Amino acid sequence: MTAEVVEIPGYVAGTWTIDAVHSDVSFAVRHLMVSKARGRFGSFEGRIVTGADPLDSSVTATIDLASIDTNNAQRDEHIRSADFFEVEKYPTMTYRSTGVRRDGDDYVVDGELTLKGVTRPVPLKLELNGFGPDPFASDPVKGARAGFTATGEIDRTEFGVTYNGPIPGGGVALGEKVQIVLEIEAVLQTS
Repeated sequence: MTAEVVEIPGYVAGTWTIDAVHSDVSFAVRHLMVSKARGRFGSFEGRIVTGADPLDSSVTATIDLASIDTNNAQRDEHIRSADFFEVEKYPTMTYRSTGVRRDGDDYVVDGELTLKGVTRPVPLKLELNGFGPDPFASDPVKGARAGFTATGEIDRTEFGVTYNGPIPGGGVALGEKVQIVLEIEAVLQTS
């Protein structure tokens, strides 16, 4: 059996820094059994290493939990409290990949998410949005940017985020499943 060589247009192997200004780390969770509440984190950083073989790539990222923004200051403060993230004790959430694999025509990043001192495996479906020149680089000939979309889902209760409240007529205020959507733009490190 021979390994299949994957051709990715414009692919560049190297070390990349996540550009937080042009990236988005967001989530959605069922709210009151009828809709979804959405939020994002405004402060995060990370590093991506793309290998000569895309399957040898890796990623690490850290998210500042205090930077949560659900478009409601009162709710954000509650989420920062011990009922949810307990940011005084656990200020960050981290992700570290453990491998990249093909899944049909798609890719999956296998990794470990650590939240509130609990580490669990969390696979992320990966879409390669493209590689291209970086017009903002000090050396545009060497500079490059890459874009990725990663999506996944976690059960928040597996990380000790168990707060909930009943609603009149039955049901709960918050769902256990949290959808994760990452829109990442990364800058190639040239020095």
